[in-house]
Amino acid sequence: MNRLKEFFWLCAGVNKSILQNCPSESSKYVGIGATIFFTGIFAALAGGYALFTIFDSYLAAAFFGIIWGLMIFNLDRFIVSSMRKNDEPRQEWLSALPRIALAIIISIVIAKPLELKIFEKEVEAEISLMIREDLAAQEQTVKQRFSDTRTRLNEELQALKDEIDNKAKKRDELRKIAQEEADGTGGSKQRNAGPIYQIKKADADRVEQELEAIVATNGAQIAAKENTLAQIEAQEKSTLSELKESQLTGLASRIEALDRLTKKSSAIWAAHWFIMLLFLAVETAPVFVKLISQRGPYDFVLKKEEYGFEAAYYEDLAKVNSIIKKRSARLTQDEIDYVRNRLQLSLEKT
Repeated sequence: MNRLKEFFWLCAGVNKSILQNCPSESSKYVGIGATIFFTGIFAALAGGYALFTIFDSYLAAAFFGIIWGLMIFNLDRFIVSSMRKNDEPRQEWLSALPRIALAIIISIVIAKPLELKIFEKEVEAEISLMIREDLAAQEQTVKQRFSDTRTRLNEELQALKDEIDNKAKKRDELRKIAQEEADGTGGSKQRNAGPIYQIKKADADRVEQELEAIVATNGAQIAAKENTLAQIEAQEKSTLSELKESQLTGLASRIEALDRLTKKSSAIWAAHWFIMLLFLAVETAPVFVKLISQRGPYDFVLKKEEYGFEAAYYEDLAKVNSIIKKRSARLTQDEIDYVRNRLQLSLEKT
């Protein structure tokens, strides 16, 4: 138990020799150290899972996850150990604001991969839907690419066929008129094949020749355009068959899937914020414990130790200044005044 306690003291970044003489502070710093330690563990797990989605390697994920956890552990330890209690709440809170902001950022970074793991099944289902949507979008893009050409060719084909049909209708109409003239059911109402019939038949024959010419000309164009359409259809089918499902297995895709889920499901939205708030509370807990706790024996002893070093520093400065002033006694008065003025300025800056 003593080793575990000392380990958590180490995690909290306290001075072991000082804290051993302040037993009433032991539990507080054991709690702070334990929080920092387990935050580092969660960070390692979260980082390992996030990196596994990138590298698809357990070894690489474990290696970089441990490094990530140690980095977060070291940051948390530094944040807490660098805070000092000096009975000036306003100053303490102002100095703690950057540390709180950093703790919030760290908690968000830790929470997101763990959220992805917690909602892994739902995220996988959403990714499958995203893959189908992406494939459908690719198919639509391919079809749209060939659609304009196909529409234009179909319109040109229809125009060529309509020209043939219209000329055929005109021929049939003229033939009918000539036939009615011949059998007396139309035209002059006289049943004979006289000159009027010959004129009308000539018109029908002329249109027949025009129809044959149009059929010959348009038929070749129709065949060419139908061949082009067939090639376009084959090319479109080939392109569609080559489409592949997107490999949406990366971290960014999973985060996007989770974001879509939170927008679609109020339950997942609430769970997302509960998890985020939980990690915010855990990550910022050591900082707030330091802020709201009373100044204890450890703080007084630590302040005394630090003040001793500060006082020794000023003492050494005074000794150095004294030596320099004695050594400068051999100089001229102007030089002595210059040296002393510079020394005085240096003391004021320290």
